[in-house]
Amino acid sequence: MRVMILIKADKNTEAGVPPTEQLLTDMMRFNEELVNAGVMQTGDGLTPTSQGARVHFTTEGRTVETGPFPELGQLICGFWLWKVDSLEDAISWVKKCPMPLDDRAELEIRPLYEIEDLGEAATPELVEKNDELRRRTQSAA
Repeated sequence: MRVMILIKADKNTEAGVPPTEQLLTDMMRFNEELVNAGVMQTGDGLTPTSQGARVHFTTEGRTVETGPFPELGQLICGFWLWKVDSLEDAISWVKKCPMPLDDRAELEIRPLYEIEDLGEAATPELVEKNDELRRRTQSAA
């Protein structure tokens, strides 16, 4: 199963405060362990929301809102995409993660839908197209 690990932002990440050399060292060591175990597919830190935008969709059209965004406890400052055997396996890996923020952090684990999980709407043609697109994105990486 594939899971996305979401690291929740705090006041420092939203202010653009860079991580310490020690945190970068610890995270690189953890990332290397994930890669060596065949778990990590990708992962990165995100810039503060002041550098981002949201596009809101309605039936009338699209509107754009530029950051910063106020929902500090709900904002994301980084992510990983992992391939694991189970949710329990992902939890076990997250527990090994170095403290990602200064004094308190929240990491959220969210399983990804696979095309086969989407029921009858996932016709054989759409499954084939999904597989083709996945192959193309993986070869481009």
